[in-house]
Parts: sequence; C-alpha cells; structure tokens
Amino acid sequence: MKTITVNVNVLNKNDEIASLIKEDLTKKNIRMINLLGTPGSGKTTLLEAVLSDERIDKNTVAVIEGDLYTDKDAQRMQDMGIRTIQLNTEGACHLEADMIQRALEEIDLDGINTVIIDNIGNLVCTAEFSLGEHIRIGVASVTEGNDKPLKYPLLFRTADMVLINKVDLQPYTNFDVERFTQDIHSLNENAEVYTCSAYKATGLEPVIKMLTTV
Repeated sequence: MKTITVNVNVLNKNDEIASLIKEDLTKKNIRMINLLGTPGSGKTTLLEAVLSDERIDKNTVAVIEGDLYTDKDAQRMQDMGIRTIQLNTEGACHLEADMIQRALEEIDLDGINTVIIDNIGNLVCTAEFSLGEHIRIGVASVTEGNDKPLKYPLLFRTADMVLINKVDLQPYTNFDVERFTQDIHSLNENAEVYTCSAYKATGLEPVIKMLTTV
C-alpha cells in the first residue's frame, strides 16, 4: 500500500509540473511534441528524415534528446543544425516533467515554435509520465510484431498519432497493418495511424504537415 501511495504522489507532482510547462509554452506560442517508441523503432531516424524536408525551417525547431547514457542521437540532431539538448538519465527508463523543465531553461527558445522530445526507447514507463506535451506521437515498427498495442496499451491509448515505421520491410515479416490499426483503434478510436519508412523517407507527410502548420 505504501508503494502505491509513493507512486501516486510522484505522478501527481509530475503532472503538476507538466501542466505548468504546457501552460508556459502555450503562452509563448510554442507547441511540444513527445515522440515515444521502443529502442530501434526508428524515432531518431524519423526525426532526421522529417527535419531534412526543405519545407521545414530548422531554425524554428528544437529537440530534447532523452537517453540513458550516450549523446549519439543528440549529435545527429546537432549535425543537422537543430538546436538540441541532451538529457541523460543514467539508467532511468523514462523522462519526467522536471527534467524537461530544466532542459527548456537551457535551450534558446527565441524563434522556436516547436519543441520535439525524442523520448527514451521504452513502451511502458515513458507513457506514464506527461511531460507537458501538446501532441503525443507513438512510433512502432513492423519488425516488432503485431502484439504491441494490446500488450502495451497505455502508449497507444494516449497517443494522438501512431506511425508504423519500417513499412518497407513488411514483405519480409508477418506484420499485419490492418490488424495492428484495429487494435490501436480498439484502445483509442481517435488516434491517427499512418505507415511510413523513415529510412526511405516515405509516408512522412502527416508529420511534415504538422510541423509546417503553426
């Protein structure tokens, strides 16, 4: 019983900070997108492909990279000329709102209209913590199998958009896009679901449209 109480208190405190973050960013006309998915689902490759599109003004986007230890993904963003800050959790499996609050204090937000959180690869803990985002995007890949929505429902239940990545590899798997989509909609009928290939830079139009519509 004590453990439950501690967990509730932690989440309540997190939600309070997340609410303040969202309110502050909204006042500044900045939206924040939380990108979630498993390790290897292709979140960072997806970001590279989307932010490489000529319609995206890189000077209006900042990225918060979440990782357990390395800064390799952050370096990939910086190499593209994106304002980036690295958050290392030293082994913790998720980001929390106070971490995002500190990161936002360190980023020059002048001219920024979109902040993207490239969250730690995890389908469980990351979905539990609101970070003050306006939009939550889940990234899954066809190489992960069809069972993810029903095995890890919280991410899919709370996502505004789900991208089924690596669709170019579908012919080499038994992945069923229709079944996967049905399972998502059984949890969240309002979720927008799209297929894409970050590696091939195809199917990215929904995300590009989102970033070019302010």
